[in-house]
Amino acid sequence: MANTSPWPTIHAERTALAADLESLTDKRWDTPSMCEGWTVREVLGHMTATAAMTKGKFFVKLIGSGFRLNAMSNKEVAREIGSSPADTLGRFKEHSLSTTHPPGPLDSWLGETLVHSEDIRRPLGISHSYPLDAVTRVADFYKGSNLLIGGKKRIAGLTLRATDADWSTGTGPEVAGPAFSLMLVIAGRPAVLDDLSGEGLPTLRVRT
Repeated sequence: MANTSPWPTIHAERTALAADLESLTDKRWDTPSMCEGWTVREVLGHMTATAAMTKGKFFVKLIGSGFRLNAMSNKEVAREIGSSPADTLGRFKEHSLSTTHPPGPLDSWLGETLVHSEDIRRPLGISHSYPLDAVTRVADFYKGSNLLIGGKKRIAGLTLRATDADWSTGTGPEVAGPAFSLMLVIAGRPAVLDDLSGEGLPTLRVRT
């Protein structure tokens, strides 16, 4: 998948997430997500804001927020969650097939779709099978970058090995487990650490 467009997968995963959330009760939308500080509803609002963003809008909004990325992001989330959970989901659906995005590599938006989808699903107890080729593509992207998520620093000096795919990276004490869990831990999600094993896991726990 590395040389193909990520948009079909992004669109499919957004559509699948929307379907999973159709029957969610209003109370469950307030469930804390795996994205620290945000509820599942707020994470979906963030995903909508990303899908609705353009490069031009991004810079205008960033300037308007005093070049504070977190402040801009919080404003966008507050707007996109709307007045009710139904409104939140409706706005997300409207942009589920969008190909617009903020500045950045396309693989970052594939990663955002996969990671934030699980940020929402796992606390809600919703299982989903993510495409392995997309998962390993994102893991390869995250492992070499310290921008925003700090993945390169987090896994430095460790070997990560997938037990369900032909994927590994690094040298040093090993951490093994499902490829999707490895991708999530590179992205800084400590909730998946119990999915993993190996002599390098204590080090990874400290860093995540």
